Amino acid sequence: MTQAMTLNQRIVLVSRPQGAPVPENFRLERVALPDLADGQVLLKTLFLSLDPYMRGRMSDAPSYAAPVEIGEVMTGGAVSRIEQSRNPKFEVGDLVVGATGWQSHSISDGGNLIPVPKGLPSPSMALGVLGMPGMTAYMGLMDIGQPKAGETLVVAAASGAVGSVVGQVAKLKGLHVVGIAGGADKCRYVVEELGFDACIDHKSADFADELAQACSKGVDIYYENVGGKVFDAVLPLLNPKARIPLCGLIAGYNAHEAPTGPDRLPALQRTLLTKRVRIQGFIVFDDYGDRHPEFISAMAPWVRDGKVKFREDVVDGLEQAPEAFIGLLEGRNFGKLVVRI
Repeated sequence: MTQAMTLNQRIVLVSRPQGAPVPENFRLERVALPDLADGQVLLKTLFLSLDPYMRGRMSDAPSYAAPVEIGEVMTGGAVSRIEQSRNPKFEVGDLVVGATGWQSHSISDGGNLIPVPKGLPSPSMALGVLGMPGMTAYMGLMDIGQPKAGETLVVAAASGAVGSVVGQVAKLKGLHVVGIAGGADKCRYVVEELGFDACIDHKSADFADELAQACSKGVDIYYENVGGKVFDAVLPLLNPKARIPLCGLIAGYNAHEAPTGPDRLPALQRTLLTKRVRIQGFIVFDDYGDRHPEFISAMAPWVRDGKVKFREDVVDGLEQAPEAFIGLLEGRNFGKLVVRI
């Protein structure tokens, strides 16, 4: 088969969701790829990463990155294998990470490709604990959170790709770590497998009271990746000069109207002022892309030595990506969600 006959399966955005995404927002297509030009490589996707930020790219509202246009391939990072190369920097068989999207094959000039670290149990780890989520966890905690031994850290989505790493690194730094997760199984995993000091089920009717009991000395760092009622419960527990790294707000990603209830902004502003709380949003590769080697040099030994554990939720088949992504936004996944192509 010549390269001109290589068929690419891809999932494109066909409509913008109103609220939660539905399968009808996506379409699976098959198209032929052209011959390679000089300097290009042909990539075969092995693992596709599904992440909450993709919901924002489905909207055309102003944001930190351009939206996916109607008819375009859904954006996303992936681990791929070089199938053909006309670029001297890459050889056939090399494994790389790049933002190649929801598709089985892609063509790249190599400018956006990062080699997958050698010796990983699975190359998909370059999309999780040693990829964008792990780097988000590490840089947000270390640079904005500035952890100090003996402090208390709270992190939501504690069994997920970012939250699980945040908590484990915080434990390595000597903090008291309280996770928040949805359901008894996830909470049990966070405590028994990942080593958090406690994990509170946000589905509990007494969630706010249980969180307060687990944070008897208040909260010094709240790693924010959820928002909603979780933030409401954490806010009154914040200590003076608490730090809040903000990397996501998944609880509100599907919202298409303002939340009901009282105006919470005055209480937030009052807390930020009187307790001198620092809250800082960040986009990991925009703000810390040049520090990727620092992240890998710190995280890789922890992973290799078993000091930072990871869990993957693997879905088979590109055609399953839309339903898996919908489930991600509903909290159905358990661990880092990847699609094996």
